[in-house]
Amino acid sequence: MMKCKIHKDDKVMITTGKDKGKIGKVLRILSKKGRVLVEKVNMVKRHTKGNPYAQQPGGIIEKEAPVHLSNVMIVCDACAKPTRVGYRTTEDGKKVRFCKKCNEIID
Repeated sequence: MMKCKIHKDDKVMITTGKDKGKIGKVLRILSKKGRVLVEKVNMVKRHTKGNPYAQQPGGIIEKEAPVHLSNVMIVCDACAKPTRVGYRTTEDGKKVRFCKKCNEIID
C-alpha cells in the first residue's frame, strides 16, 4: 500500500505515456495497487456480454483504466501548473496540503 498525496476529485496532469499532458479529475484511488482512475484518460475498450436481467446491453464499452501514482501530478488551482505537494499545519492545528511552487494551500 502506497502513501498517497493525491485525493479524490483532485485535478491532475498525466506526466508520461500515451496521454502525456492531459488533465483530468481523479475518480477513484486504488491505494493497494498504487494507482488512480482519472476521468477521460487512459481509455481502453472492453468487450462485454449483455445481461438481460440487469438491463445491460452487450458490445464494446470504452472505460478508463488505472494509471500509476508516479505518472500523475496535481495541478494547482492558484498557479495552474503541475506541482509537487507538501504538508504543513495551520495555526488551528489542521494538517493541509500546499503547492511547492507557489506555497498556496490546495485543500
